[in-house]
Amino acid sequence: MNKMSLEIIIPIFNEGDKVLKLMELFQNNIKNSFRVLFCYDLENDNIFQYRDKLNKFNFEIMFIKNPYRGPCSAIKQGFNKGNSDCVIVYPADDFININLVDSMYKEFIKGSDIVAASRFIKGGSMKDCPIIKSMLVRTASFTLYHLSSIPIKDASNGFRLFSRKLLNEINIESKVGFAYSLELLVKCNRLKYKISEIPAQWEERSEGSSRFKVFKWLPQYLKWYIYGLSTTWLKRKKI
Repeated sequence: MNKMSLEIIIPIFNEGDKVLKLMELFQNNIKNSFRVLFCYDLENDNIFQYRDKLNKFNFEIMFIKNPYRGPCSAIKQGFNKGNSDCVIVYPADDFININLVDSMYKEFIKGSDIVAASRFIKGGSMKDCPIIKSMLVRTASFTLYHLSSIPIKDASNGFRLFSRKLLNEINIESKVGFAYSLELLVKCNRLKYKISEIPAQWEERSEGSSRFKVFKWLPQYLKWYIYGLSTTWLKRKKI
């Protein structure tokens, strides 16, 4: 596999029709060179019904089998199998933030090891989010920004760019959901690597059901939330 500057990891679960539309938008809007890694759980995922249609695009597409189940292990496998200077984890059903890919890469070139797509800064938004999920992500992000040294206002969004330097430095311990993203953020902050954010739009998906499992995933999110606070208040240094 040739070395690339940018790879885009997309965790999928029977979302072939959506990703076909997404790839059209990628081809028409992203200016930088990139490779796409589809990370899937099941051999019979419907993405393979669209494989011939995916061959028409002028960028490389790879299929990465998740050795377990769920988005966390799928994305971690994408990190492990990738070969690029930086990686963006992009949602399969996000058709409104395509322009952020080039903007994130520009921030990486300026020296950022994490570039966060932020819903809670000027120009960002979060619409139609279920009330419990909204309260949790807003409270966690608000308190981490104001009570810790984490320099961004949206700590919980999984849509982010990560440098390969950071991924090589950190052993990801998270095993569920998108907790890996908060883990990488708080560990990056403890290492004092550069973190930046750009505004992003977020809307609750209108088709299918969300795979966000609030109460099942909460303990691991809470673990990294406390880790983030302890970096500031307990002056913890060890990763």
